[in-house]
Order: sequence, then structure tokens, then C-alpha cells
Amino acid sequence: MTVTAEDRELPAALTEAHAAPFRYREDGGVDFEPYDEFMTAAETGDWWRAWTGNPELDGAEFRCFGMDGTGGQAAFWLVRAGAPVERQPVVFLGSEGETGVVARDLDDYLWLLADGFGPYEAVAYPSRAAEPDERLTGIASRYAPHARRSGHEVIAAARAEFPEFEQTIEGVCR
Repeated sequence: MTVTAEDRELPAALTEAHAAPFRYREDGGVDFEPYDEFMTAAETGDWWRAWTGNPELDGAEFRCFGMDGTGGQAAFWLVRAGAPVERQPVVFLGSEGETGVVARDLDDYLWLLADGFGPYEAVAYPSRAAEPDERLTGIASRYAPHARRSGHEVIAAARAEFPEFEQTIEGVCR
């Protein structure tokens, strides 16, 4: 898969939500380092083959847009045929094998961030207390006012819609 400059451009809502640095603390916060653009197809393929140990994979089903401090990747998982990237689920694939669908689409992801969860936190600590962020709530309200819900609701809806994600990923690992 050849990635053009246009293909690497992040959706405007994602760029705006990721504009200010995320604050990580020992007692909370968000461990997330967003990218300025999607990872290239070659970078994604290299990462996916290394992550799974499977040299036959190309990673074309993912559009990586950021990582946590250990190198775990946040990505859109391209499973909805013909749907734009904004309507694809957001997943997290951690450096220690953590996996999970964290939001059903970009709208839900914006509300997840607004409630103080990053991709890693949604997988590793899904029941932790919310830490609402006023700036991110404003962004989510502007881009996805119809999708308002708590971070806990976002995580639960994503897991309910894609209950087989972890088994799917395990199935391609060597």
C-alpha cells in the first residue's frame, strides 16, 4: 500500500485534540504522545510485523496516530469497509501485548479524551476515575455534540461492539 501525503493527514478534530501536550503523572493523567501525521505504510508494516512476530503481515488494517511512553500504538482499525477513517474504531496495541478497542470512532474518541482517558488508560485502567479536561470537552462538543458520553460509556460501547478484537489480534501473532 502506497501512502500519499494526503493519506497521512490526520482528521482536523484529531489534530486539534492532540495540539496541547498530554500530562502524565504517577497518580493519573494521560500517557500519550500524538504524531503530527499518520505513520507511513512502511513504518506501520515494520511495527506490525515486529509486534506480532508474523513476517507475512503488512499492517494495512491500521492507521497509527500516536504512542504511549513505551511505544504502544494508538490507531484507527480499518474494519468498516468503505467507511472513512473517522468512522473506524480506535484501538490500542501496547508494547507488552495489551490490546483493546478504546472507541467506536473518532467522535467517541474525542469524548474519551475529554473525560481524561488516553488510549493506554482506556485499556489498562478502564474503570479509573474520570479526569475531565475543559479544553478537550470544548473540542468534543464542537466536533461531536451528538455523541456526548462519559469515558466509561465510550469504553464499554467499544468493547461491546468489538468483543472479539483481542482474539483476532492473538490469532495473527506468532
